[in-house]
Amino acid sequence: MPFQSERELILLGTGTSHGVPVIGCHCAVCESTEPRNQRTRTGVAVRTPRGTFLIDTSPELRIQLLREKIDLIEAVIYTHGHADHLFGLDDLRLFGYRLERAVDLYCEENVEQQIRTSFFYAFRPATPDLHYGAIPLLKFHRISLEPFEVLGQQIQPIRLIHGRLPVLGFRIGNVAFCTDVSYIPDESWPLLEGLDVLIIDALRDEPHATHFGIPQALAAVERVKPKRTYLTHVSHYLDYHSTNARLPAGVELSYDSLRIPY
Repeated sequence: MPFQSERELILLGTGTSHGVPVIGCHCAVCESTEPRNQRTRTGVAVRTPRGTFLIDTSPELRIQLLREKIDLIEAVIYTHGHADHLFGLDDLRLFGYRLERAVDLYCEENVEQQIRTSFFYAFRPATPDLHYGAIPLLKFHRISLEPFEVLGQQIQPIRLIHGRLPVLGFRIGNVAFCTDVSYIPDESWPLLEGLDVLIIDALRDEPHATHFGIPQALAAVERVKPKRTYLTHVSHYLDYHSTNARLPAGVELSYDSLRIPY
């Protein structure tokens, strides 16, 4: 499906770290034929007039980009360094080759260290046996809680807590992406005011140590009152249709390939 807008977020994946269906599970959601119950690992593509960048690189990145017919990625911004948000990074090799330059990575220091450890081969000194394009070409840009710019688009980081781990959400225009969150610090709430769209973590109905459940996500929605909310990082405990039927107006489950203008 071609892009429909010059400025949009495309939800590449909306599932948990296991994805949906879950390997070896035969529950109703995992065996559902409803496409919106099939959830790859979480990630976002952000289209701007100057090109496309990603939020996170999920293990299904290649499949997601082929599905959305996205031909070129110029940069990535990272929420945190967990495997389900990071381990598709090697698929960026192709884009460094096409761009003939490094792909820009925007992340906090701890995420950079995780990338350098997990993809150590990308940072070794060049050797004669490595042809051009054999390893990812990457350029780090350290970010903090201050706004920064990617491809002409201003990005506002939002501090979130994922269990005990400080992670980042991002506000792009009047859309905020807040995956993998179990607590929102006091100083972050003002950054969520005046939103057209909030995309927020809601793993399941029951509480979880490192993620919002639906009750916690709805409490956040009630506090910031976005015009529309999509719940993401969704597990196989939540069926698309039956869950939406009981959610309040303006709140619904997200799904892979959902496009949101900003």
